[in-house]
Amino acid sequence: MAATFLVVPQWQGSGSSRAMRLSEGAEAIRGDLPPSATHAAEVPSEAGNDEGSGVHRLSSLRQVRDAQLAVLARNSGLAITIGGDCGVDLASIQFASAHAAAANGSMAVVWIDAHPDLNTPEDSPSGAFHGMVLRTLLGDGPESLVPGTPLDPRHVVLAGTRAIDDAELAYIEQAGIPLIAPESLDAASLTAALVATGATSVYLHVDLDVLDPAEFDSLGYPEPFGISLTTLLEVIAAAKAALPLAGAAITEFAPASAESAGDDLGSILRVIGALASEPQTSHPPKGQQ
Repeated sequence: MAATFLVVPQWQGSGSSRAMRLSEGAEAIRGDLPPSATHAAEVPSEAGNDEGSGVHRLSSLRQVRDAQLAVLARNSGLAITIGGDCGVDLASIQFASAHAAAANGSMAVVWIDAHPDLNTPEDSPSGAFHGMVLRTLLGDGPESLVPGTPLDPRHVVLAGTRAIDDAELAYIEQAGIPLIAPESLDAASLTAALVATGATSVYLHVDLDVLDPAEFDSLGYPEPFGISLTTLLEVIAAAKAALPLAGAAITEFAPASAESAGDDLGSILRVIGALASEPQTSHPPKGQQ
């Protein structure tokens, strides 16, 4: 099944001083995608307000969420979301999870990210939604953004994660979410974690800050000691071989300039190619599961 691309140049979920560059990064990627297979969700120009929620720019985030869900509902097939900040995966994961449930299946989410994004509005040190999106998908977030059917923490895997707040670590331990550190992340460790979820499909969230900044530095929040591009590509291939891909996203590309965007686009296109390519499957084909 051919992939379609949903470009969401959202910046309002970021707390970075380079937040507006996320919009520029999404548009730079869009320029290299096939126009016939590419759609976009409209992002408001205004920042929006928090509506007393403790989440900066909540009104704009909700507007983008609704626009994204509408675009997803109009298009069939595998959707790869291009952000923008990590908050763009709120709608895409909600949509993919609902489709998996409608087919009497369950969807695992592999959060390939330097940060777990598991803060709540109450314990977030920044008030930026991109640090809360996974926790919101799990049911603990601003009321107007929590999905009707939250994710099950048993179906979540954190991969390459290394910058974790104390409150996030306490939640990870309490919820029993597996965490694969960068030095332990490979095809075998991810495959084992996916099999253990018992899910029937997988969604791959890729925040580019999972990569080591020595290899990729067009980021708002670079974190040292990340994984290599080679490891990321191997992990994507392993996940797709283990379970059918239900969707994916690439987020947090914040180039400092048009020139630096061009320098890093080659790496991003390799990740997109790995996500969109036909998998070397080890799971049974549809109809035999």
